[in-house]
Amino acid sequence: MTHRHVAFAVLLSPLCLGWAAAAMAAATGRSEKPAGQLRVYFGTYTSRSSKGIYLGRLDLASGKLEVEGVAAETLNPSFLALHPSRPLLYAVGEMGDPSGKKERGLSAFAIDVKTGKLTLLNQQSSWGSGPCHLTVDRSGRCVLAANYSSGSVACLPIRDDGRLGEATSFLQHQGSSVNKERQAGPHAHSVNLSADNRFAFVADLGLDKILIYRFDAEGGRLTPNDPPFVASSPGAGPRHFAFHPNGRWAYVIEEISSTVTALGYSPERGTLRPLSTVSTLPEGFAGSNSTAEVQVHPSGKFVYGSNRGHDTIAAFAVDPESGTLRPIGHASTRGKTPRNFAIDPTGTWLLAANQDTDNVAVLRIDPKTGTLRATGQPVSVPMPVCVKFVPPSR
Repeated sequence: MTHRHVAFAVLLSPLCLGWAAAAMAAATGRSEKPAGQLRVYFGTYTSRSSKGIYLGRLDLASGKLEVEGVAAETLNPSFLALHPSRPLLYAVGEMGDPSGKKERGLSAFAIDVKTGKLTLLNQQSSWGSGPCHLTVDRSGRCVLAANYSSGSVACLPIRDDGRLGEATSFLQHQGSSVNKERQAGPHAHSVNLSADNRFAFVADLGLDKILIYRFDAEGGRLTPNDPPFVASSPGAGPRHFAFHPNGRWAYVIEEISSTVTALGYSPERGTLRPLSTVSTLPEGFAGSNSTAEVQVHPSGKFVYGSNRGHDTIAAFAVDPESGTLRPIGHASTRGKTPRNFAIDPTGTWLLAANQDTDNVAVLRIDPKTGTLRATGQPVSVPMPVCVKFVPPSR
């Protein structure tokens, strides 16, 4: 065993052993979490009554959602990401530098595996302004973050103790697109990784492009792919991105045009090609709308997208041969301005975060048709914008 590996084992043994013990307890029926429940975290904006990241539980049998309170007090943790194997959570937010000037950045938290409470480990610069999305790579070595306001992407190493190191890779996007109000410059809005961890995909709303980077997890490096991007329709505004479980298709939701585009994917070259585009809105809708999140059902049969303005989740059936989408309906989120939403690992429940009505709605997914049905009353969470389930083994 190398010196580095010894240090890793010593530094992380309390976290890893606690995480493993919790998983073993769950498997033997001795978990701190009641059987049949999933822990869930909610990221929020803290400009109103919110204090930070909130903790809840979802009953998988009934769909009952209970919010237990604040897991960590922190400023504007609007998007969250979990480590793939360790009890660690990362969040975008706002932090102060030594001069007292506020700086946008990223925060690392340790998860108490018994209670779900979060302890701040450290904060690190995202090397850009307005960080809005982040992901942990599949090996658990790095956090990748998208900076909306400055239009850039950064890669930061995860240290042996779970803390974030300084960025090892940074790429500044350049250019603009046709909408002078929304697209005068680059606006990186999300970053996602391929299943094999070799490629990163950054949807840039300001450029009408999904930029594609080769990713080296060991070195924490991002380099432009060849070709380096796939273009969206002018003025569409690509926002969030999701892969199909089969690894051959992907979907991008476009904020400005309220559309979802299906894409074919080549895992060998990391390239994307547009297949078809569908509206997230019903025919005849004349109001103001923008989209936010897109997710693929675990079965691969359905795709969902959130509408802010129409205040619904749009549902689509996936053609099993081509990967293209067919609209199958809309379900109210029972609140205003649904941002992010999440589908539980069993594919039964969808939780939608309504930013402007301070609540989270629980929708049941019909496994045969993909349609959504509201259950119970929305649960109060102040200014929610992100939902993250903790996998059942944790």
